[in-house]
Amino acid sequence: MLFIIKVTTNKEEKAIEMMVQRTEKKNLQVYALARPHGLRGYIILEAADRESAEEAAFNLPYVKGIVGKTVTYDQIKTMLEPKVEDINIEIGDIIEIIGQTFKGEKAKVTRVDKTKGEVVVSLLGASVPIPVTVKMDNVKVIRREDKAEEQESQNES
Repeated sequence: MLFIIKVTTNKEEKAIEMMVQRTEKKNLQVYALARPHGLRGYIILEAADRESAEEAAFNLPYVKGIVGKTVTYDQIKTMLEPKVEDINIEIGDIIEIIGQTFKGEKAKVTRVDKTKGEVVVSLLGASVPIPVTVKMDNVKVIRREDKAEEQESQNES
């Protein structure tokens, strides 16, 4: 049975640690604890029954309680399984950073790491090129280098 547990935001790891300790100490039938990527303030707990889940989470710091009824795996699958997206960012692309520290800055992609979901870019506005690693979901492609060059060469002929 899967349960969603509400916890204090940014304290998910501490709450999981305490639940694991209690589960081991009391030998509860809790099989898994997961912190869904991108979902703050919640933990997913798999247990044999509601009593085990309640006992694992009851009266712990940062734990606010079990949310409603049980959920099925299909309902939470998208939160637990990393989805492989067709990433359309290539080396040489000009991008705009839409998140993090350099929001609004334009940069050129120097390396793409699809497994980590990151790109290494060189900021265009910087006087000295410094490589900056940015998550792919924090950038948007503005211009393709190869397509721009193709258009320029066609315009010249």
